[in-house]
Amino acid sequence: MEDRLQKILSAAGVCSRRKAEEYITAGRVTVNGVPTSLGHRADPDRDVIALDGRTIPRTGSRTVLMLYKPRGVVTTLSDEKGRKTVADLVRDCPARVWPVGRLDMDSEGLLLLTDDGDLTNTLIHPRHEVEKEYLVWVEGFTPEGLRRLAQPMTLDGQALRPAKVRCLRREEERARLSVVIHEGKNRQVRRMCAACGMTVRRLKRVREGALTLDPALRPGQWRHLTGEETALLLK
Repeated sequence: MEDRLQKILSAAGVCSRRKAEEYITAGRVTVNGVPTSLGHRADPDRDVIALDGRTIPRTGSRTVLMLYKPRGVVTTLSDEKGRKTVADLVRDCPARVWPVGRLDMDSEGLLLLTDDGDLTNTLIHPRHEVEKEYLVWVEGFTPEGLRRLAQPMTLDGQALRPAKVRCLRREEERARLSVVIHEGKNRQVRRMCAACGMTVRRLKRVREGALTLDPALRPGQWRHLTGEETALLLK
């Protein structure tokens, strides 16, 4: 089915739609070997679409992976400091995939990787309000701190939606919490806990939207999502 070129490039994960418009205007995008212009439409499953002579992947076959990211691994495709990356963990996957959102180096758990630009935008854009659930082991726990954690907060000058918070287990000042948020700011849960007087000792993401971390996966392992699981993400 034909669609606008900038949308096709974005869906393929090549660039944003705005950047795609710049590439098209600059004559860097071709369809079947012919330079195009803004407003041009193409069929990504039929036409050969290229940027700077490199053919973009067709939309007919998308890859979505579930990775159990271990602690000590950075969520990036390359690292100038030579640290282990999530790309190293999925190097056996034949598709060129990228991480959806972030999970800081000291955290573990569910991380999605894909070559689907539309799915990426759906999951990370704030307007879609995709829930992310974390298990959080903290020290310095108090009932007052727990109450504050569920209240509206501001990070980096931006108001956050109130988190959904439950105490799953407590031993004096140590506790294990379930924290559900909608945003994905850098080290958000850790910073929220710190603002409430609690120190995070371990943090594990266990759910994104309706998709939960496969309990059969061990740290560093990954698998392909089924069609049904991908559909859950889009609900």
